Amino acid sequence: MNAAPLWGADAPTALIVAAPERMSGNVRAIEASGARLVGQVTPEAADGRIARQIALDLILFDATGLAPETATDTAVTLAGWAAERDCRIVATLTPDAIDAVASPLLTTAATLLCGATPAEEAAALLAALPQPAARLHDATWEREAERLRLLNEEVARLAEVLSQLAAERPESVRDRSHGFRADVPAEPDPDPRTVRATIRARRLRDQYFTGALFADPAWDMLLDLYAARLERRRVSVSSLCIAAALPPTTALRWIGTMHDANLFGREPDPTDKRRAHITLTQRAADAMRGYFAAAAKAGLVAA
Repeated sequence: MNAAPLWGADAPTALIVAAPERMSGNVRAIEASGARLVGQVTPEAADGRIARQIALDLILFDATGLAPETATDTAVTLAGWAAERDCRIVATLTPDAIDAVASPLLTTAATLLCGATPAEEAAALLAALPQPAARLHDATWEREAERLRLLNEEVARLAEVLSQLAAERPESVRDRSHGFRADVPAEPDPDPRTVRATIRARRLRDQYFTGALFADPAWDMLLDLYAARLERRRVSVSSLCIAAALPPTTALRWIGTMHDANLFGREPDPTDKRRAHITLTQRAADAMRGYFAAAAKAGLVAA
């Protein structure tokens, strides 16, 4: 059922970019969200169609069934357009398309859904659309909004803790306006085997307890990226999702939030400029170095 009366004549506008066989399901999703559908185009026609669009609130990009090259090229096009306009992107994809689609869209604050249920997609669309001043009670949207709020608060808390580890040292000069050190910590990096041992110890718990009891995806991702940095190894978006031990949609949301918190960065793939790898920012790397140095001094990890 179309929920357009929630907005009335000012319903937000939406464009669908998808393969022809995927159009009908996406049209129903847009109609249910209450947005006003202004067009449906295939990935090949997306660039020209978007160029003619004066204003747009939402792009629903369905990468399901697309060839990797087509999915990446389309994601790059949409990311560039969203960067220039005040427009949100919701992208649905399959696990094998995570690297092709997620990398270009990471800097756009896009909502990335992988294997999402219809209810999750509906909640994502509602959260992405500009909300009217007053709307009917929607329990699904409220639950999703609350979950996003809690996730953002947790990442902000983690960022603050890591910043303090790198900032609060007697020999350093603290920049209180930013909460982290301007100079590089004096401690050397730990042996990457120490970081890997920490990761193995965390995974060992899963053999004895259900993993949901100890879910800490932000820390799992930081550990994996720090170990990879020490090993001079690149990390793709899909492999980082695996390291988080979470459903892909949830892992992608964490990656986006950590990127927005200036803890994760993007590094272009030297062999494919359309793709990128995930890295720690210098701020996060300094904080991780400080953490392992402090843990070693306390005898909690190998020096």
